[in-house]
Amino acid sequence: MTLSLQPRGGRTLLRHALAMALAAGLGGALLDAVPALAKDKEQAPAAPKISLSGKFVPVYQETVKKIEAAKARPDVVAAGAKYSAAADGASQKAAAAELAGLLGAERSQVQTAVAAATTPDDHYAAGQLELTLGQMSHDNTLTSQGLKDMIASGKDPADTGKFQFYIANFAYEDGNYPDAISAMEAAKAAGYQNEQLGIVLADSYIKNKDLDKGLPALQAAIDANKAAGQPVPASWYRVGVVSAYNAKMLDAALRFGMGLVSLEPTSKNWALVLEVLEAVGHYDSQEQLDLLRLMARTHSFAQKTDYLEYIQAADARRLPGEVLDVIAAGEAAGKLSPGDPSVADARAVAQAHVAADRASLPGLEHDARAPGATALVASAAADAMLSYGHAQDAVELYGIALGKPGVDTPRVLTRLGIAQTDAGDLAGAQATFARVTGPRQPLAQLWSIYAQTKAQAK
Repeated sequence: MTLSLQPRGGRTLLRHALAMALAAGLGGALLDAVPALAKDKEQAPAAPKISLSGKFVPVYQETVKKIEAAKARPDVVAAGAKYSAAADGASQKAAAAELAGLLGAERSQVQTAVAAATTPDDHYAAGQLELTLGQMSHDNTLTSQGLKDMIASGKDPADTGKFQFYIANFAYEDGNYPDAISAMEAAKAAGYQNEQLGIVLADSYIKNKDLDKGLPALQAAIDANKAAGQPVPASWYRVGVVSAYNAKMLDAALRFGMGLVSLEPTSKNWALVLEVLEAVGHYDSQEQLDLLRLMARTHSFAQKTDYLEYIQAADARRLPGEVLDVIAAGEAAGKLSPGDPSVADARAVAQAHVAADRASLPGLEHDARAPGATALVASAAADAMLSYGHAQDAVELYGIALGKPGVDTPRVLTRLGIAQTDAGDLAGAQATFARVTGPRQPLAQLWSIYAQTKAQAK
């Protein structure tokens, strides 16, 4: 089913987890590092046979001689060691700048060789010289240019995809995402395969703010890892959630969110995903209540507002026992203060109603089980049982309500699944949640994931 969710009308404030995620940005979240050319573990193919032109040979030989001499120079060796030992990007840049200054003469000699090349073999060899010096000086631009010249020579078509992949990675490292995308797409078109290709491409699209291509590419990278039996980092899903939410691609935000909490059901992740759903779900008070119940069970309340919204949705007059439980939980977590007027008022109202409300449970159950009971009577009795933790009684009464005409099927199915989850019938709960349709469907899907994680934890 394709979801059609819209931001909740009038809502301008975001909850804590979502606000923090949006404020944190996405830089570097998908990839800790991209594969470097020097770290490649693939078996290098045999270099193509080349025959240099007569005029190019002396220039090529002189350039090789100067590069080899530079490799052994103490100042170059020391600067290279600084680069290798650098603890941060700024230190690496400083060491690379030092190397560039030390190898200026060699760079000029390489450019002389490039200009002297006339045949495809010459151009391939000149590209190798650029590649060698680029690696020595940690100059991504020069290294990439060498690879480009080697591709353009046409001498080694079998390595075109691999070379484009390296070019893409160097562009990515330099923050040049359009060039990274172009080269990565070229690598794909050439049939090159690498476990990092899909995610580097996805991250490049996302950082280039092309989410129409970036989010499908991210999903494809996730699917590829799963198909290969490789783990999927939780950060991939998290970037998908936040990127899609920022772009108002709400279906995608929820899809990545469901993947996130399925993989890593931490309170922090549940808070992020449920807050996305709350922000876009356009839910009424009863739907909001069931969302907040899931937040409570996943321990994903982070601030005072979370508890106050739950108190309001539960209503101290309608579900006084549940309201008192929420207040107690909020105070225990240090998020609610007994002296807060809103808390004190809700407690006073709930305490005034709770004894009579609890005493009414047997009568409600009797009425719900009567042959002429309506769907409303049965579901109201089930709601009361659920709010007091009588999960198995609630399961039975929701079942009765579902057999009555006029029943609010999505609502009752959702709460039947909640009651089954609380009662420990986790497989039954998942089957029930799968029957929910309409606006409640994504909420039911998240409840189903919660039931699944509980089953897996057994």
